[in-house]
Amino acid sequence: MTLEEIVKFVDEHPSSKLKLAVTDIDGILRGKYISSDKFKGLSDLELSFCDVVFGWDMHDAVYDQVSTTNLDTGYPDAPIKLDLKTFRTIPWEDDVPFLLGDFYDDKGEPSPICPRQLLKKVIDQCDSLGFKPFCAQEFEWFNFEETPSTFADKNYRDPKVLTPGMFGYSILRSTLKKDYISDLFSLLKAFDIPLEGLHTETGPGVYEAAITYSDALEAADRATLFKTAVKEIAYKHGIMATFMAKWDENLPGCSGHVHQSLWDKAGKVNLFYEEESSDKMSPLMKNYLAGQLHCLPHILPLLAPTINSYKRLVEGAWAPTTLTWAVDNRTVAVRILPTGKKSTRIETRVVGSDTNPYLAIAACLASGLYGIRHQLPLEQPKTLGNGYKDKSNGTLPSNLYEANQQMKNSPIAQELFGNKFVEHFCATRDWEWQQFAQHVTDWELKRYFEII
Repeated sequence: MTLEEIVKFVDEHPSSKLKLAVTDIDGILRGKYISSDKFKGLSDLELSFCDVVFGWDMHDAVYDQVSTTNLDTGYPDAPIKLDLKTFRTIPWEDDVPFLLGDFYDDKGEPSPICPRQLLKKVIDQCDSLGFKPFCAQEFEWFNFEETPSTFADKNYRDPKVLTPGMFGYSILRSTLKKDYISDLFSLLKAFDIPLEGLHTETGPGVYEAAITYSDALEAADRATLFKTAVKEIAYKHGIMATFMAKWDENLPGCSGHVHQSLWDKAGKVNLFYEEESSDKMSPLMKNYLAGQLHCLPHILPLLAPTINSYKRLVEGAWAPTTLTWAVDNRTVAVRILPTGKKSTRIETRVVGSDTNPYLAIAACLASGLYGIRHQLPLEQPKTLGNGYKDKSNGTLPSNLYEANQQMKNSPIAQELFGNKFVEHFCATRDWEWQQFAQHVTDWELKRYFEII
């Protein structure tokens, strides 16, 4: 829709308002409603939004170590610009109009710490090299017969799972909760988040959805909106949905795998595919893969951003622990799918469902481009068999602190994302680690309280 058409739509909508949102560093949507009159009066679709969204964590606790915005700056308003290409209506909210926005600095330049702007910067790098990136993210998440209030009343313990037992790809379980499942499929489609598939995964009350592939920015928009949309649709059914990477140590974790490929600028030719090659992988794809394997240890916090992320990255739990790649093998970090000229792609399996999609997709693309720019040869042989046993090329960092120290001090991370972004993002991960380190857990009480 054109600007004039959107203004007319918002003006004539019975709600007389528009909902807008931006994402914080954790990928959480922060937004508000504005009146149709205010929307009509915007100059160049620009308005102000408090920059505190980059100055506090996911629970609104103020960071004490970020320089971009803090008590000394006074948390001023920052300009955001609404992106008309993100326009859609929210079908479970009376079709209220909705737009996403991007942050800019006071000079009108893209904010270096805005996640969506970072992805756009990486996409511009693709364009300058003659590539058009296509991506899709898939998510696993658990569902519970709870509300935020009932779960809080339980002290956030022992939530009631939506369905019992381990029953992946179950027709029975999806039929049992057909109203919820049907709403997910139809309402997400109406919200311009089309799904390729939706099914139960192995675990009680867990589902997996594959979002239809698109250009990289649209893919990240869809993935970001998907997570909040699922939660809101779940609320309608008295359900809580969580995208925690690992909510129970006895169950598999939740992935957010990123599928990606590079095409020519017209979007007609998949540059990862080569018919004449015995493995169907083009030299460009091999450079890209080599770059991703090389960069993974330097950018892991973008793919595993929380304390909890690393509880998922354990051996034998359907998530990778080693720096490995293979063809159609789900035990490695990077799975290659050379399945045809339209579908050949790379699947980065390190990514958890708790990621900020803008940062996860930016990290995957930027590390691949690093391999292309530096013409890195794919010298590492593909893994045959169990990827957990193949430690010949190293293992992934085992916790957020270790991963973040590596990223913070990495010239590669600085090259890929810029000093300001790395400084800000790594400071927020240091904060996350410090918040965890000062708390006494149930595990510690059970282990030490009586015995020590």
